[in-house]
Amino acid sequence: MKHCIVGDIHGEYEALLNLIERTPHESNFIFVGDLIDRGCKSAHVVRFVRERGYLVVQGNHEEMMIEYGTQFINSIESGRRVEKSNLWLDNGGIETLLSYGLISMVDEDEFLPHPYIKEFLFQFKDDIEWMKNLPLYLELDNVPHSSKNSVIVSHSAIESVWHLRNNKKDNFFRETVLWNRNKPEGKVNIFNVFGHTPQKYTADIDDYHACIDTGCYMKHKKGYGLLSAYCVETGELFSSSHI
Repeated sequence: MKHCIVGDIHGEYEALLNLIERTPHESNFIFVGDLIDRGCKSAHVVRFVRERGYLVVQGNHEEMMIEYGTQFINSIESGRRVEKSNLWLDNGGIETLLSYGLISMVDEDEFLPHPYIKEFLFQFKDDIEWMKNLPLYLELDNVPHSSKNSVIVSHSAIESVWHLRNNKKDNFFRETVLWNRNKPEGKVNIFNVFGHTPQKYTADIDDYHACIDTGCYMKHKKGYGLLSAYCVETGELFSSSHI
């Protein structure tokens, strides 16, 4: 069985299905986070991944959904005014709420909660609870790789804080793993597969890392718009579009 690590999907469900068709049969899929936001089918992507029990690490967009999605739920359940603009909503959260059927758009910039929204909150709440338990990284101990280093899956590059990994309460470790955009320098004996920073035309792969975010949601920008997966055992890169 091959281990295929999938880059940032951002709600592009059709691209995910197309990618799976291109990868080796019965591959074991692992996801680098950012399943959600920006694309129009985040709820579909989460359901697909959860129903199949695939491994996922938390991304910065899951972190934002946990924080601001919980605020959204609390506002709805308490009858308070719903916040219409925050870090999450301004970075694809509105599309995610639409995918769960929780809101409708009045115009390009204004949305309203569904009249019976409390009856539809269950799945959104359950997915947030699931996201809270996602690990920050996965270490694939028994998976062979040409570098002969441990294969580490994280959302962004983990090398600079790898020495802090055993301190689970270190906020700097957490924020770096979720938000870091610095390219690793190969100073640690790991092979790190991650996403977070879109790469133009193809993934960035060398002897010690693979950045496999190829800007799946950036369909209208030249050089982007692909969803990619890295096969650990063979070093192959598989990519698909939305068509």
